[in-house]
Amino acid sequence: MILDDWLAFIERQHAKPIDLGLDRVRSVSQALGQRQTCPVILVGGTNGKGSTCAMLERILLCAGYRVGLYTSPHLLRYNERVRIDGRAVGDDALCEGFARVEAARVSRGDTPLTYFEFGTLCAWEVFADQPLDVIILEVGLGGRLDATNLYEPDVAIVTGVDLDHMDYLGPTREDIGFEKAGIFRAGRPAICGDRQPPQRLLDHAQAIGADLQVLGRDFGCERQEGQWQYWGRHGRRSGLAFPALRGNRQLDNASCVLAALDVLRNRLPVAMQDIRRGLLETELPGRFQVLPGRPTVVLDVAHNPQAARVLADNLGDMAFHPATWAVFGMLRDKDIAGVVQAMRHRVDHWLPVTLAGPRAATAAELVSVLLAAGVSEPLPAFDSPSAAFAYAREKAGEDDRILAFGSFLTVAEILHALGRTAP
Repeated sequence: MILDDWLAFIERQHAKPIDLGLDRVRSVSQALGQRQTCPVILVGGTNGKGSTCAMLERILLCAGYRVGLYTSPHLLRYNERVRIDGRAVGDDALCEGFARVEAARVSRGDTPLTYFEFGTLCAWEVFADQPLDVIILEVGLGGRLDATNLYEPDVAIVTGVDLDHMDYLGPTREDIGFEKAGIFRAGRPAICGDRQPPQRLLDHAQAIGADLQVLGRDFGCERQEGQWQYWGRHGRRSGLAFPALRGNRQLDNASCVLAALDVLRNRLPVAMQDIRRGLLETELPGRFQVLPGRPTVVLDVAHNPQAARVLADNLGDMAFHPATWAVFGMLRDKDIAGVVQAMRHRVDHWLPVTLAGPRAATAAELVSVLLAAGVSEPLPAFDSPSAAFAYAREKAGEDDRILAFGSFLTVAEILHALGRTAP
């Protein structure tokens, strides 16, 4: 089968798109004979996971290491999820990995695997074929019961904790913090990039004997004129370039990266020049991505209230724009009202859209939420992000700003409309 065939196949192998638990994926992993041969960095958190993984990858590549990276979701092509040495792997490698996983799955009595579980096992198979120095895994959802937690991290990072996926992780920040702390391991380094972590996260780390470091308490950052400084258990690193990734939150993410690299310094030593270069070279589409040209176009996958608040702050730090036109599409199971509340004072013209797929909110549903939030302007509804984007480009002045946000699907379609290719 070609890759598209495999992707359609694995989507049908479980009755639910999300079914948290490690028993099924562990059984198939054992049938595959999977084992770890290099350090593993596991990265979870409500927001900032992708940025943290991207900075880790680039710094380690600059230091000359062979790096495997598994992330999700993808923007344009599934291949983006599995990277080796900074490049998305080819279709053949993925198809071979999927075939191995399927054979192992059948050998264990047709064990049902979700799309993400199938993909996680496949990524590990692809990595197993390469002499890698380090593997970076991004948690898909939560942590404790996520498929990536099958593997044993040498250091685990929780970038931050906020409300998202409450149907699966619990209704409160304390519940979610406990789930995310599930990636910590007894006696091993654990990094938390939340300055006020939930007590249950702290309690769990203490209960299992994880070596926990918390941002602002055990490590952190200080802004300086034209540069920044990192401080932690192993001293200070000064004269650091600001990350190429835009946004105020990126210094906190970079601090988590340096804290993790510090604890791995004996196995994966990294020079200051590699850190500086890596921070400058990191790219990640869809994370406060500002495209050149006029009007200014900003793309951001912010899809929960915390991410929307960060986006609002970042927009406020930009140069003045007379008006902001927002192409806005979200999934129905997200906190749409919370996102709107965080962004309502940064957007002048809302352009709600219907996304593809059964989980997507319709433009009409978004209009209802916007009206309830007090947005009183006429709200044209669009069948797709590309249609809304074309409308915004027609109506916006050259000094205005066009924002596309609310979901990976929203940003992906705009990238397609602009003719952008996957990294």
